[in-house]
Amino acid sequence: MDPVDSAEIPPIEALQSVFSLHETRRDGERILYYGESLVPEQMLVREVWPSFRQAGYEIQVATTPAGREDIIVARPVTNGTDGIPWKNLGLFFATVLSTMIVGALAWYHVPGSEILSNPATVLQAWPFTAAVLGVLTTHELGHYALSRYHGVDVSLPYLIPFIVPFGTLGAIIQMRGQIPDRKALFDIGVAGPLAGLAATIVVTAVGLSLPPMTVPESMVRGSGQVIIFNNPPLLNLIAAILGEQTSYPDPTTTAHPVIIGGWVGMFFTVLNLLPVGQLDGGHIIRAMLGEAQERLAAFVPIALFGLAAYLHYGLGYSFNESVGIWAFWGFLSIFIAYRGPADPIDDAPIGPARMAVGLLTFALGALCFLLVPIEMMTV
Repeated sequence: MDPVDSAEIPPIEALQSVFSLHETRRDGERILYYGESLVPEQMLVREVWPSFRQAGYEIQVATTPAGREDIIVARPVTNGTDGIPWKNLGLFFATVLSTMIVGALAWYHVPGSEILSNPATVLQAWPFTAAVLGVLTTHELGHYALSRYHGVDVSLPYLIPFIVPFGTLGAIIQMRGQIPDRKALFDIGVAGPLAGLAATIVVTAVGLSLPPMTVPESMVRGSGQVIIFNNPPLLNLIAAILGEQTSYPDPTTTAHPVIIGGWVGMFFTVLNLLPVGQLDGGHIIRAMLGEAQERLAAFVPIALFGLAAYLHYGLGYSFNESVGIWAFWGFLSIFIAYRGPADPIDDAPIGPARMAVGLLTFALGALCFLLVPIEMMTV
């Protein structure tokens, strides 16, 4: 790291009243300010962020390994992708492949031996892949678009390949910049669920209009038990409006796999709207209620463990059904809550219009909730 001429860096007068500056050094594109903070960290960021942001820099506060000095780390704001986003593209193509393979095996009932002898048979599952990834990607692009609108440095979506039952664990984006105010935090948080739900409704409607699939009778007879994905209220509502059915008395007949894209969108919406930490619901509630969000978040793990206990001890469901889902998310929500919510620079209230949109978003999320998302059935 090299010393920096004060003429080459953002105006340091913004630091004078809140930070005792000892030394300034450059580390690549980053500029590091060593010294002692004269105010709490959140107040320090709130005071100096506007000047640095206007000069084209994002800031973070850290301490030296020995804890003897505070460090303000300033780095240039990224206004777009820097070159070709190879990691994003690599994960995208890997997830396309994983969802297509899983779709072919689990939802289009293509025998594994047939896929091994002719890999092109996985292309039968492209509608399933398009439905699942379309919903998940639209959700993340909602966050991305509103982050860019508010000038927040954010990555392109990262899709996550996985195995059964969907071939993916979802998608994420990485927010690298500070959130300027609660309005921006709200807009970014709510954009994902609303965009994802719009795509979910379209995908569900398309899936319901497609003809049902026929399951080979040999697969039904030899399976013993099958996983049943129960319908969220929103899926039943869309089916009722369109006059389409979602289940069939013949066990060898199932709804078209594209509908699973809608189911995935609804289930992921419920999970993302949990009002804890830096999940979408945590962002929205933090923007709506301010710091009171943390008190609400403390009840989320309790509620999820309560759901798991009620399903197991009250209704007799096993752990490999929905009990395990809610128990897992109970533990995960503890970790998410421990990391804390996003803290915007300006903590002014968001106003009644956004409050109404927030309530509407949670109401739509409630239409996607199922006490028993999956269960096992003997055939």
